[in-house]
Amino acid sequence: MIDLTIDPDVRDKNAAYCREKGITLPTLAMMQNPEKIPEKIKHRLKQVGLWDLDSANLFRITWKNEQKGKGGLFNGVNHLLLPPELTGCPARIICLTGKWFPTGAHKVGATYGCLAPALVTGQFDPQQAKAVWPSTGNYCRGGAYISALLASRAVAILPEEMSRERFEWLQQVAGEVMATPGCESNVKEIFDKCWELRRSGQEVRIFNQFDEMGNPLWHYAVTGRAVEELLKGYLETGQRFAGYIAASGSGGTLGAGYYLKTKYPRAKLAVAEALQCPTLMSNGFGGHRIEGIGDKHVPWVHDCKETDVLIAVDDEHPVRLLRLFNEDRGRDILIREGVDPELVSKLDLLGISGIANLLASIKFARYFELTSDDYLVTVATDSMELYSSRIAEFKAERGEYRSSDGWRDVELLMSTSISNMMELGYHDRKRVHNLKYFTWIEQQGKELEELNRQWYEHDDYWPGVFSQAGRIDELITAFNERVGL
Repeated sequence: MIDLTIDPDVRDKNAAYCREKGITLPTLAMMQNPEKIPEKIKHRLKQVGLWDLDSANLFRITWKNEQKGKGGLFNGVNHLLLPPELTGCPARIICLTGKWFPTGAHKVGATYGCLAPALVTGQFDPQQAKAVWPSTGNYCRGGAYISALLASRAVAILPEEMSRERFEWLQQVAGEVMATPGCESNVKEIFDKCWELRRSGQEVRIFNQFDEMGNPLWHYAVTGRAVEELLKGYLETGQRFAGYIAASGSGGTLGAGYYLKTKYPRAKLAVAEALQCPTLMSNGFGGHRIEGIGDKHVPWVHDCKETDVLIAVDDEHPVRLLRLFNEDRGRDILIREGVDPELVSKLDLLGISGIANLLASIKFARYFELTSDDYLVTVATDSMELYSSRIAEFKAERGEYRSSDGWRDVELLMSTSISNMMELGYHDRKRVHNLKYFTWIEQQGKELEELNRQWYEHDDYWPGVFSQAGRIDELITAFNERVGL
């Protein structure tokens, strides 16, 4: 459970601080349905850029932002419908697109889900403690951004091999940026840095996305309902929602899948990871190039009992499709192959992990022999806006993108196979769950009793966590009343 114990003195101090800074907080209900946002906030947003360091942008933490760089309000759920002409499989794939969140990635929602409960209960004092955001990329960017909106000091921690764009932006926004050794899969090094900060004598609050239940709760409450809204608009009589596919990552985005399984019990939840680091598939390890899906451990917030399928994606494939989707020659070939030019022009909405999720979705569709009556849902956490340097790097490494490269990459996409997949039985799920022991009990000091509760008291433990959304909204509303704006 998320600790919602109130420290009235710090809570009231935080409320006075927010009053001084002109800060009001959105509820989860407002993120689900922006129509509930006060009109005076909407009026203010008409003058604010999407990435501006303005506290009004807290109210843009939603999947429904208008696709404008400045002054946008709200619209439907931002997504792409990826048809057979692109995917080579008859099932329709709905891909939520995170580009239109502040910071250009949906991770800003997860950071709010972790920080807001601590702020409104008084468990975190932004005037005294630094907010520490350990991450493999987008989460620490979201945390640094939220901290800046709340006039709080932030420490961003991420691996040194992440994209240049991430570091350049963080240097402007975060108070401190710490680069840890390694690449995407070097998560333990991030955790080690957190312990170093704890022992340093500094007053810090670690908002670790891998064990903070506010992360999957935000996706359960907000992303899950956004998908449900889309499905209600797409599904016709005789059609079905077959599955939700997301990379393992921090385990947060999987929260939407848990929600969807309560609404569509026959749907499956599939978790993707890099073939070069098959932690879930075979207790494996290794480095890879799919930025945004940190691994070599099982996140504390991952409900393994609700995981139905594992899918490993070769990191070479999203790297090649990155160029197919974004180089002029690649786009021309896709159009010649019958893909709608308007859709082709929007494929830059998929970052590297989004392309990996697309490939995992295609593998899922082929494995389960889905038809044109089936819909799948996946997520593009971010867009190519955060990876333009990678295109230049690949060009320097592999040369100019030729038409022959494009044709080979189209063939790669159309021949996506069902290799490196696993349907999970009871003991397969338990094997994955048991991997938590080595990271969280031995290394990070979690309680073995709680680990066992996650599995053996599953039907009480996880619904108990996600049912706290309503209470968190009550606390936010009460806090705003104390702020008095």
